[in-house]
Amino acid sequence: MTKRVVVAMSGGVDSSVAAALMVEQGYDVVGIMMRLWAEDGDQAHGHNRCCTPDQMNDARRIADMLGIPFYVLDTREVFKGQIVQFFIDRYSIGDTPNPCLECNRHIRFEWLLNNALALDADYLATGHYARIRQSADGNYQLFKGLDDAKDQSYVLSVIGQAQLSKVMFPVGEYAKPQVRELAAKFGLPVASKHDSQDLCFLPDNNYRSFLRRHQSQIAQPGPILNRAGEVLGQHTGLVDYTIGQRKGLGIAAAEPLYVIGTNVRQNALIVGTADELGRDALTAHRVSWVSGVAPVEPIHAEVKIRYKAKPAPALVTPLPDSRVSVQFEDRLRDITPGQGAVFYNGDVCLGGGIIERPI
Repeated sequence: MTKRVVVAMSGGVDSSVAAALMVEQGYDVVGIMMRLWAEDGDQAHGHNRCCTPDQMNDARRIADMLGIPFYVLDTREVFKGQIVQFFIDRYSIGDTPNPCLECNRHIRFEWLLNNALALDADYLATGHYARIRQSADGNYQLFKGLDDAKDQSYVLSVIGQAQLSKVMFPVGEYAKPQVRELAAKFGLPVASKHDSQDLCFLPDNNYRSFLRRHQSQIAQPGPILNRAGEVLGQHTGLVDYTIGQRKGLGIAAAEPLYVIGTNVRQNALIVGTADELGRDALTAHRVSWVSGVAPVEPIHAEVKIRYKAKPAPALVTPLPDSRVSVQFEDRLRDITPGQGAVFYNGDVCLGGGIIERPI
């Protein structure tokens, strides 16, 4: 019996090629596009940038060319509650969240996967650059995508065995130029379409203006302090600054000063010297392991502290309550609470968690 695959389609080249590959391989393919939340009256006229009318038309046209059914799934309310509100809430307590991690945790590989299974699908396929392998013991492993420049295993570190057994990443075996070549071979009109960037629910790519509209508290001016608590100046709103930032502080000092943290209760921006900026350790919570089981002993791993960060050697020690401590071999300058700390053994993604604020 032919297996059914639901393909998450966005109208872009990656998901379109994923759908074409599934059709070529003989699966019974169904295309689904999620309609996501957007602000009323924004520059996209009330449409999330991932699912504008043009994007929907492109996805529908690709589905027609491939001869597969195509549906739009209204995901606006669950996306707003699980992702947009999370983004606002975490910023309000001083974190710098990565909504893509939460979207993969709750929307793509929970909400969308469950809807795919409700259509009697055997698998959900997406256009992510990652690879899945099943080991001899039957467990699934998550590998980096073949194209290291496009690898998305960092934001997929939140999924586990149950999801991996039902998920396919068809373009993960290719480099991006090869995917565009495949699109041209299949005759898909999106072969040269630009990649989408930034957060899909920001109409102007400006998260600061978005947060000013939705969480004015973190946009209020306040003091700039050093670690000793001395007032060095005034900031324009905590939302305007990131860890490691040097320019735009408006402080005259004997040596360069950098943003090293915030104190939300005092609405204070904390600055320090280059020596004060870095740390060689972190703790992370909400840790998930791809294998489904936390290591019994500390493990040596390479750890990424941001999506585009270079993996850094570290010792990862499991702690109670789905937490870990991470001790790096070298000091890192931009460890940022709210970002993901993702663990690797070579090309294998072991899992990850969310960086906690230092005590």
